[in-house]
Amino acid sequence: MKANRGQIERALDAAGQTSAADTRFFLLYGPDEAGSQSLAKRLERAMGPQAERIDLDGATLKDDPARLADEAAAFSMFGDKRWIRVNGMGEESVPALTALLEAEAAGNPVIAVAGALKATSKLVKLALEHKAVMACISYQPDARESEQIAIGIARDGGLRLSTELARRIVSLANGDRALMNGEIEKLILYLDAAPDRPREATAEALDALSADNPDTEVAPLVNAVLGGDLKAMHRELSSLSETGTAMAAVIRPLLGRAMLIANIRTDFDASGRLEGAVDAAGKAVFWKEKGLVTRQVRTWDAPGIARVIQRLLDAERATRSGRGTGDLLVRHELLAIARQAARERA
Repeated sequence: MKANRGQIERALDAAGQTSAADTRFFLLYGPDEAGSQSLAKRLERAMGPQAERIDLDGATLKDDPARLADEAAAFSMFGDKRWIRVNGMGEESVPALTALLEAEAAGNPVIAVAGALKATSKLVKLALEHKAVMACISYQPDARESEQIAIGIARDGGLRLSTELARRIVSLANGDRALMNGEIEKLILYLDAAPDRPREATAEALDALSADNPDTEVAPLVNAVLGGDLKAMHRELSSLSETGTAMAAVIRPLLGRAMLIANIRTDFDASGRLEGAVDAAGKAVFWKEKGLVTRQVRTWDAPGIARVIQRLLDAERATRSGRGTGDLLVRHELLAIARQAARERA
């Protein structure tokens, strides 16, 4: 069943309640993957921090189509709520979704973020036609919508954000919701804001945290990590360590490149023309790095680069948590990303 944003938000907020049991599966897809991810977070909040989450992916469901229905009907071993999240779902998962929808019982909600699927996709058609499914497509917001999204994200975190500052954040993030979220989270942490202790965002705070001028010294590291060159990655990390560069400084350039790859990949998947998709990115691709960016787009498919973006956002949050383990976690994530890129490139 097709749902607009308001309908899907209300359904996700009510998930886990008896009144919402008729909806077995939520499909979030479309070119604005960050928008889909923000919707998925609503289900996580609705289920609560004690809920047991089961993570599956398209490859697992292809090998075992009955797994999804089994997990949806299973009880949590801890007696808490239980929900299932599917990453990288595509056409290979149609038999698994069919089995879920035909099962006699499925008490645990299932959600999938599937990226930019075509209207002719069998997965989309099944989701739109079945009454036990809610499917919502997320499109890239325009400038005014992006400003309101930024203000809403800030409000949820206890931060009062003016329209002028929201406009600056949208510009900094080039309208990308994931990057906007990261910028706002930095402000929330910097100003020690929370829903129970709201703070007013200031231009001075945004200036202090601005990512307008990413350090060009980390460009070789960005290419090494996303290109799967482990030797070069370790060499660059050692060099940055010698100069005293904090690991937090490498996250923003990496996120920027990952988002660029995600956008080009979306265009490439839609058109089938990689060179045209790279050219369409315009000045976002520095001419000297056109070959590197093209190879990175070939390396990462849409679900893969979406997971990279999420890992980098999680790592950035860790660097600002004050727990002292941020740099170690960043290095761990960079190694995991580079290893995956090396496997995909092989």
